[in-house]
Amino acid sequence: QVQLVESGGGLVRAGGSLKLSCAASGRAFNNRAMGWFRQAPGKGRNLIAAINWSGIDTYYTDSVKGRFTISRDNDKNTVWLQMNNLRPEDTAVYYCAADRVSGYEISNPLRYGYWGQGTQVTVSS
Repeated sequence: QVQLVESGGGLVRAGGSLKLSCAASGRAFNNRAMGWFRQAPGKGRNLIAAINWSGIDTYYTDSVKGRFTISRDNDKNTVWLQMNNLRPEDTAVYYCAADRVSGYEISNPLRYGYWGQGTQVTVSS
């Protein structure tokens, strides 16, 4: 089992920045890929960024490329999502997720089985 706890959400103006954290506990964080998903009101939960176990391979959905950065520190059992130049359309609940995923599969949202409780990000115009 892996337990995940997100933090760092909040209210920010368009153009601002936030950094989300996801602290993991339980089994073998450092051999699991990590993903950040988001769910806007009335919409599905979408994978927006992912990182493999070593931190070498990353994935970003097109809408966040160049604005968001995913990173991890296996010694701290933590993954981050640095979000810059935020837009109102980034408003959503953000979730981190984990699982034993490698290679191109880190971009497959169906491969993640462990979830945090989510943190709200609201971007005002």
